[in-house]
Amino acid sequence: MKLPRFTLLQWTVHIGAWIPLAVIVYNYFQGRLTANPIQDITYRTGKTALLLLVLSLAVTPANTLFGYRPVIKLRRALGLYAFMYITLHFLVFVGLDYGFDLDLLRGALFEKRYALVGLASGLILLPLAITSTKGWMARMGRDWKRLHNLVYLAGVLAVVHYIWSVKLDIRTPLDYGVAVILLLIARMPVVRKVVSNWRIQMTGRMRKLRNKMVIQQTIVHRTP
Repeated sequence: MKLPRFTLLQWTVHIGAWIPLAVIVYNYFQGRLTANPIQDITYRTGKTALLLLVLSLAVTPANTLFGYRPVIKLRRALGLYAFMYITLHFLVFVGLDYGFDLDLLRGALFEKRYALVGLASGLILLPLAITSTKGWMARMGRDWKRLHNLVYLAGVLAVVHYIWSVKLDIRTPLDYGVAVILLLIARMPVVRKVVSNWRIQMTGRMRKLRNKMVIQQTIVHRTP
C-alpha cells in the first residue's frame, strides 16, 4: 500500500492538525486538564476547529497575495480537519456534558443561544465535508462552488458561537471575527483584482531589479 505523495508543506499540515488532539489525550492521562475536564476539552476542540477553519479560509487569499499555487492543496485538508474537531467538540458537548439526553439537549439549544448558533455552523459544514471530494466536485459542477461558499457563513456563525460562549474576556473570539471579516473582504472580486495586479507589478519590478544586479555583476567580473 503506497503512501500519498505529500509535499513537506502538506505533511506539516497533516501532522500539525493532529497535535492538539494528541496534547488533549496526553493531558487527560497525565491528569493535567482543568478542574472541569469536560469544559476544558470542549473549549480546546472548539478553538482548534475555529483556527483550522480560518486557516482554510486564508488559503485562497494567500495564493492571491503571494502567487504560491501549492498552498491551494492545503485547503481541503484544513477544512476536513476543522470538521473533525467540530465533530469532537459536538460529541463532547452532547455525550460527555449532556449524556445524550435529548430532553436536556433540547432545553440547552433553546436556553443557550451559543449552542444553537454552534449547531447551525456545524450543520452547514456537514454537507461541505461530504462533498469535498473531486468526485462530488465533478458531479455538482458550478453548484459545488456555490455550496462551498457557505463556509464563510459557517465561519461567521462559529465566531458568534465563540463570542457568546465566553462570559468575560471576548478579545480572542473578536480577533477571530476580524480575521474572518478580512478574509471575506479579500474574497471580493475587486479586492482580488487589485491584489493580483499589485503582486504582478511587484514581481515584475523584482525581476527587473534582479536582472539589473546580474548584469552589473557580470560587467564587474569582466572588467580587467
